[in-house]
Amino acid sequence: MPPVTRHLLHAGGLALWFMLLALPLLAVRVDTLHNVVEWRWENLLWVGSGTFALALLWRLRAAWRRSGHLAAAPAAPGRLAAFGTRLFDEPRLYRPVLGAILAAALIFPWLADTYQVNILGLALIFVVLGLGLNITVGLAGLLDLGYIAFFAVGAYCYALLNTRFGLGFWPCLPLGGLAGACCGLLLGFPILRLRGDYLAIVTLGFGSIARIVLENWDEVSGGAQGIAGVARPGLFGAEFGLAGMTTYLYYLLLGLVALTVFVTRRLQHSRVGRAWVALREDEIACAAMGVDVARTKLSAYACGAFWAGLVGVIFAARNTYINPNSFTFMESALVLSIVVLGGMGSIVGVVLAALALVLLPEYLRALAEYRMLVFGAVMVAMMILRPQGLVIARRRRYRREGDA
Repeated sequence: MPPVTRHLLHAGGLALWFMLLALPLLAVRVDTLHNVVEWRWENLLWVGSGTFALALLWRLRAAWRRSGHLAAAPAAPGRLAAFGTRLFDEPRLYRPVLGAILAAALIFPWLADTYQVNILGLALIFVVLGLGLNITVGLAGLLDLGYIAFFAVGAYCYALLNTRFGLGFWPCLPLGGLAGACCGLLLGFPILRLRGDYLAIVTLGFGSIARIVLENWDEVSGGAQGIAGVARPGLFGAEFGLAGMTTYLYYLLLGLVALTVFVTRRLQHSRVGRAWVALREDEIACAAMGVDVARTKLSAYACGAFWAGLVGVIFAARNTYINPNSFTFMESALVLSIVVLGGMGSIVGVVLAALALVLLPEYLRALAEYRMLVFGAVMVAMMILRPQGLVIARRRRYRREGDA
């Protein structure tokens, strides 16, 4: 069979498969008002033609590269990677860029409306969650599918202490972080010897147990109704309107993101951070080199859960109402997607991925029912074209004094 015919048949088969998958989503629409089923075949034609064109171009490009015509093509990614390395590693380059980003973030509430500030504040919450999970998954290599449970612990800690004991936001902020860290230690002790799929199943069960407890412990958590009337954070007795409180919470979250990035970066290049990376690469070799594996795992769970509990307090204060539906497995999956998409162990990549995964669905609302389809297609394309993540975490090199 000629190569061109083979490419055409492969692209056609792929187009038919995508059309079959999209049939119930894009072609069938049920009008419940008139009890009529509408068939929108033009949507399938768009999906099929687009998939056929992309698949054909992809196969032709791959065949061209195999033939040697694109032997010199990797030079451009190399230059791009070198520029990224210089951008994030050389102070004379990344400090001005970082200063410009911070300046833009500080003046953003004064240039945008309340809705935009509120959405960006939600994105900053997931930035902190992603950075916290990046310690457990990205640095230590310990898969955690129930991470959102620590987020719920912090939120319910503040809600209960505020509504039942009258404690304010600022005393509860560190208490929420400590409560999350304690739950991280409680989770870490029973699973010290687990790894891989078994670790994932246990952490998934922990997240499900936490949600079920919150839904059924009516005397403490309020059950499925949740807890309402949670006080918002104050500032020396100042009174804020809706727009003012949104801006205040935005700056509070921005400061927490800056603190999280600073502490996470210092931990990453510290003794405990190097132990986390060694544990991720090879647990047996890590133990053979004298690293206390149990203590290293517990510290990773505790540090990651601390930031989740901390930002959970701000989440409860921001919404003034919480219930178990805010802490489902989908939120855990979203935070894990942020870490994987951004790059395992990369702080900059996690920040970029969190902003993309939270803001992109919001700004695609103009596409109505197609926005999640576009969002999923973008994620699939990203994982195919760049499976290592947006930003690859680079290791710091150490040399002894006197070495060349």
